[in-house]
Amino acid sequence: MSIAKKKIKILIVDDHPVVRKGLQSCLAAKDNLKIVGEASAGADAIKLAKEQQPDIVLVDMQMPGMDGLALTEALKKEAPAVKVLILSMQGQRDAVLRIIRAGARGYVLKDAPTDELVRAIETVYGGEAYFSGPVAKIALNQYVNDADETQPVAKLSDRERQVLALIAEGKSNKEIAMHLGIGVRTTETHRERIMRKLDIHSVAGLTKFAIASGISSLEDENKS
Repeated sequence: MSIAKKKIKILIVDDHPVVRKGLQSCLAAKDNLKIVGEASAGADAIKLAKEQQPDIVLVDMQMPGMDGLALTEALKKEAPAVKVLILSMQGQRDAVLRIIRAGARGYVLKDAPTDELVRAIETVYGGEAYFSGPVAKIALNQYVNDADETQPVAKLSDRERQVLALIAEGKSNKEIAMHLGIGVRTTETHRERIMRKLDIHSVAGLTKFAIASGISSLEDENKS
């Protein structure tokens, strides 16, 4: 069943009532989304997650008591079927790395447009990871030019690193092709080679590898 035909069940967790109502108002207008509950604290969120079995839990990173990181870790244990999408006012590299390790599937800035948030929800629901562009760039800015040849990242060409960085930003093959000025089929070939070289066969896995390895967007040199 396609994402467009099945409603994605969402639980909103934020300690600010205005933010919760704003999110509800924006998301409830989408035909393929269904808000199944809201919570202002971690304990309530865990209880609702067990009761309502949402597909996606939108979690505010900064909350008193149990913050977004702790809640993500708790949900992974208490309701492993749900997927966590972090919402935050800031995109800090250390925070992104911590939430990935905690088990979150994505990270979206609160000032992102509604369309991007919906795209993030659909992407995570579809089994892939999603990170707002600015967050991905912050998380990927540790690229090391003199990488040890024994490291997996050293197996990739410069163009493959470019493609990997854009994959980690949540871009599609078509978007990557347009960004780099290459054909869609060429982009698909690069993606296949990256997966084969790294022995990673999912977008979520590639995203985690890119962030852990410090891959960053390289300058477009119009290579194919």
